[in-house]
Amino acid sequence: MSRETYLALADAVLLLHLLYIAWVIFGALFTRRRPWLAAVHIATILWGIIAETTSAPCPLTLAENWCETRAGMTPYRGSCLLHYLDATVYPNVATALLVTVAVAICVCNLAVYVQRFGKRRSLG
Repeated sequence: MSRETYLALADAVLLLHLLYIAWVIFGALFTRRRPWLAAVHIATILWGIIAETTSAPCPLTLAENWCETRAGMTPYRGSCLLHYLDATVYPNVATALLVTVAVAICVCNLAVYVQRFGKRRSLG
């Protein structure tokens, strides 16, 4: 494949990564009365927390880096969220703060599910 093809694939993976992040942040808005979708969302939240707080590699980051390497670029290291947000949106914000905010968003989403579950149990 050509360099341009690998660059296009890297861009597609980046778009998928951004959609995943949006899903983690806003997914609870779409899961009400859809238990199977809520289960998927909870799993993605948990993976997001693990990916941001440990050295576990995200498969999407690995795929993007692989495509960039094949295109002759030097891939970034670390998490996608930190790489793009730190470099473009929050250039003067500490990495620890970005990770803390990301995990806090995930915890808030999990709290929505705890509240929903509590309401269902109390209603019978």
